[in-house]
Amino acid sequence: MNQLRGTATGGAGHPGVVLYDAHCASCHSVAVSRAPHRSFLEMMSPDSLEMTLREGVMQQQAKALTDEERKLVVEYLVGSGPEPLDVEPFACQGDATRFDYARPPFADGWGVDRENTRFVPAEIAKLRASDVPNLELKWAFAYPNATRIRSHPSFAGGTLMVGSQDGTVYSLDAETGCLRWTFKAGAEVRTGLTISPWDAGAKPPEPPAAYFADLVAWVYRIDAVNGEFAWKVKVDDHPNATVTGQPVLYGDRLYVTVSSLEVVPAADPQYPCCSFRGSLVALDANTGEILWKSHTIAESPAQVGENSKGTPILAPSGAPSWNSPTLDVDRKRLYAGTGENYSSPAQGSSDAIIAFDMEAGDIVWIRQTTAGDAWNVACMPIIVDQANCPAENGPDVDFGSPPILVRDSDREVLVAGQKSGDVYGISPDDGGILWHTKLGRGGNQGGVHFGMAAEQNTIFVPMADYDDDMLPIEEARPGIYALDALTGERLWASPADNVCGDRKDCDPGISAAVTAIPGVVFAGHMDGRLRAYDSATGKVLWSFDTDREFDTLSGAPGRGGSFGGGTGPMVVDGTLYANSGYGLYFHMPGNVLLAFSAGNQ
Repeated sequence: MNQLRGTATGGAGHPGVVLYDAHCASCHSVAVSRAPHRSFLEMMSPDSLEMTLREGVMQQQAKALTDEERKLVVEYLVGSGPEPLDVEPFACQGDATRFDYARPPFADGWGVDRENTRFVPAEIAKLRASDVPNLELKWAFAYPNATRIRSHPSFAGGTLMVGSQDGTVYSLDAETGCLRWTFKAGAEVRTGLTISPWDAGAKPPEPPAAYFADLVAWVYRIDAVNGEFAWKVKVDDHPNATVTGQPVLYGDRLYVTVSSLEVVPAADPQYPCCSFRGSLVALDANTGEILWKSHTIAESPAQVGENSKGTPILAPSGAPSWNSPTLDVDRKRLYAGTGENYSSPAQGSSDAIIAFDMEAGDIVWIRQTTAGDAWNVACMPIIVDQANCPAENGPDVDFGSPPILVRDSDREVLVAGQKSGDVYGISPDDGGILWHTKLGRGGNQGGVHFGMAAEQNTIFVPMADYDDDMLPIEEARPGIYALDALTGERLWASPADNVCGDRKDCDPGISAAVTAIPGVVFAGHMDGRLRAYDSATGKVLWSFDTDREFDTLSGAPGRGGSFGGGTGPMVVDGTLYANSGYGLYFHMPGNVLLAFSAGNQ
């Protein structure tokens, strides 16, 4: 695992500290417009940060530094990263290089369909429930320079496209895993790629496009056939803005939710907390022009006081949106979840599901389920000086995953899962609560974290209930649950057993998004296990422990770890694909994309 961990960030005696203080601290250790706080920089990969200093937006500021000095600054901030690899993914040859226009994208985005059900129909999955117990590892791909994978795999033209921690987007042959092309973004690619549709077998007049976003809130359009750059646009100027929800494409518009990491620098009592507010942005899919932007908090933040250190307190702030929006074409609406406020007083649009008009971006309705939730990292017990902790002090229970729109013959319901461990049935007409079911203990890394799935009227709810030493472990209920989407009735429960033992940063719960096919739901656990559950009973049909080293296609070191970060399993043409590795927030690092098929296929 040492090859994945790299070295720790530098302490007070690191040689990079003097260089950072002299060239960087005046902007990045205080609140300067358009300058990401140091805590944001620490989220970036060493490769991306060094590229930014060498040839990116910080090139002018870093021109006085030598190559070695730039490396020292990077090492001081983020460590050296994984050991450099002297091998590359192997290139495709012959037919494996061919983009197959007979195979258009089957998914509208992260949630497979516009309703975000994460259900893969039988004709796409081509994996029967009876074959699932026979799944065997087909191949393993190692992401270079990575300890986490947070980009969801996407498929079109016989290729699998996925982003990585060092900002590289990979196009792999879905059958063999060989490399077709790469594209280098400016920072970690946390979102999946949304691919423009075409009619099967008919080559479109223009090459299909792939859309995605990076860690620092740039949205990109590239050519899905060869990876050539088309355009990129910054969707929020806040220095700590980020995009984590995969863009949604409908017609000639691209919809993008905006979040931020300002919750982290707020731990510094000298940081004026806080000035970010979440939003939903509509872009022209052809040009990248911003057509409208609708904030989750209507008012602009202004100073409302000072903390105990005399630092300005700004409000209202927060209500970020972490998830890929849900489309309701019939009502011409988009639905997105929000997180907590960052400063007091808490607002009515935090911890809420918000309905937006697709045409103009106007907010149609807001359904808040947890009032008074204002929180940032200054509130954590390990922070000595909590001057920036809001008076409400949490509980930090975002809607981190998007709602699922379930349609029955005569009824419709939005099902939304919250980090509090609660699941709600919400009317898409007016936001009224139709039902409410409490399943887990919840917490700031607990409850429903990254995404549920649905098969017809059954909702599959992953429960993280992470053991973070701040909440009573005896009340935690990690595992997976099934609910009736129309009534909220619990159909079954499959608690997660604890096999962590002496595994470091291990936890049994399910943080990652789950995915369903007919009769089966797939879930990756934080302890490294990938499991298949019977969708009618919750019985475990198959389990594979990824917490080990793998022989990879390129020969590069590969190891599995925790499942998390917004990615989730995907099943296409009889093959199950899953990213393993989430070396962040005290979870197990890893760097592999794994492909499984049944032994008889």
